[in-house]
Amino acid sequence: MHVRTPEQASFADAIDAFCRARTGTRAQRDALTHDGTEAHAPGLYAQMAELGWLGVGLPVEYGGSGGGMADMCLFAERTAYGLAPVGGYITTAVAAGPYAKFGTPAQKETLLGGIARGRVEAISISEPGAGSDAAAITCRAVRTHGGFVVNGQKTWCSNAHFADHVLLVARTNSVGSRHEGLTMFCVSAGTPGMEIRGIPTMGGKEVNDVFFTDCFLPESSVVGLVDQAWPQLMAGLNSERLLLAASMLGRGRRAFDDAVAYVKERKQFGRAVGSFQALKHRIADLATELDCCELLVYRVAAMADEHPDRMLPREASMAKLKTTETAKRVALEGMQMMGGYGYATEYDMESHLRATVISTVYGGTSEIQRDIIGKTFGL
Repeated sequence: MHVRTPEQASFADAIDAFCRARTGTRAQRDALTHDGTEAHAPGLYAQMAELGWLGVGLPVEYGGSGGGMADMCLFAERTAYGLAPVGGYITTAVAAGPYAKFGTPAQKETLLGGIARGRVEAISISEPGAGSDAAAITCRAVRTHGGFVVNGQKTWCSNAHFADHVLLVARTNSVGSRHEGLTMFCVSAGTPGMEIRGIPTMGGKEVNDVFFTDCFLPESSVVGLVDQAWPQLMAGLNSERLLLAASMLGRGRRAFDDAVAYVKERKQFGRAVGSFQALKHRIADLATELDCCELLVYRVAAMADEHPDRMLPREASMAKLKTTETAKRVALEGMQMMGGYGYATEYDMESHLRATVISTVYGGTSEIQRDIIGKTFGL
């Protein structure tokens, strides 16, 4: 396991204690999530904000507590391990990056300050025809007097149904390459012309279609520079991939611990099933893989903290690829080791499986991560 500073160790212990007290039982989690159909519990999130945890990684002048990527990863990992329903955190942390780097003073005050106080933010890039190929964006923002008028559809927008703002990426110019002519906009919830419709998923209420119909956005809603959203997006890829990896590290470890606890207690043929070599070797392999993931995630986080402006396409993609695929494998193996009980909703393993399977798709599929890694070797 990676070495934590005394402050980080105390932070992790505090999160673990909080989760044991508030989300430690199925009954507590069901009460917070409407029987598992909601991924985010606003009341619980507000308690974390009061403790100052949501300001980790944010500038002190905007209500943040400072810290860096390693601290943010630690928060994502430990809350995922504790099964805390704070599904809005990662999208909020990812959206915070562009505001912190490119936002106006007013945007920083409103958005970053709100995040530290427990507000949730969303980011909308994908479209029906622009998923892995994000440069294929067609949602259009046309300049008009005093601002822009937006028309088009976005999809797979996480948490838009309860976010305060949506960080929209739309096309403002068709001249030049596909990666040029994109602009970021901060769209407040309830803006006329923006409609949000939920997409039912295995995980419950998580993602949405977002429709824009003659939606007027003032000039002040532009985040950064007009036509420069692509390099602004690229500057935030480290945080997105690392936070997703850290979250799945926590979920993978929880699935592993749940599986180990079960095979120690479950008896067949007169002894605990975990004593059989077939399961013992599976456990050994999964434990080794999880430790490798932890070392990789926090090594890359340390690199990001040492050089905050450095892009780490190879390393961040490796962390996301390895950890999400490992977490999925742990949950699948856990279900197999638990037999029918792994499939039953009485246990958490089926929930672990649903959470980890989709992690290899969102934030850049495993295939895209491999492609990025290959390109860094000149392939």
